[in-house]
Amino acid sequence: MARSDGRLLLFAVAVALLAIQCRCQSFGMKQKVTNLHFFFHDILSGDKPTSVQVAAPKNLSSLVKEKLFGTIFVIDDPLTEGPEADSKVLGSAQGYYIIAGQDSPMLVLAADYGFTTGPYNGSSFSVFSRNPVMDTDRELAVVGGRGAFRMAQGIAKLHTHSIDATTGDAVVEYNVTLLHYE
Repeated sequence: MARSDGRLLLFAVAVALLAIQCRCQSFGMKQKVTNLHFFFHDILSGDKPTSVQVAAPKNLSSLVKEKLFGTIFVIDDPLTEGPEADSKVLGSAQGYYIIAGQDSPMLVLAADYGFTTGPYNGSSFSVFSRNPVMDTDRELAVVGGRGAFRMAQGIAKLHTHSIDATTGDAVVEYNVTLLHYE
């Protein structure tokens, strides 16, 4: 793409975002910022896993360094107030992740984080982002939302609280900043 084409595309995106903001305001919707804090429990082991493998490629092990490359997992992971397994459940993250790194474990995550208690009961936000799971601290893109988080965009800052190297079970702390309309 030529430099002028890139500038034109950037201008078009800016105009579209301004139009969306004006339209939301004309419907009486107010822009709001919400900060959320919770823990995500991704459990692959035991009698009731919250993450299960549903697909894996065949015969790639000799072609790529990362042996799980191309593997898909479906998740229904609890979101809790604290890192403990028996902490109060706030909702769940439902979706999938794909191991997309050929050289190291790199996930692409697509999930809806839905809340079932408290002031955000019935609301959710969506993430579609690259997730470098080997980094203790990382950031994911929030690309949408519904209910109290209507038209959300923002970031989710993640910190790996704990991981079991044998089972792959992990607890991840989330600090999420959402820009949305109410």
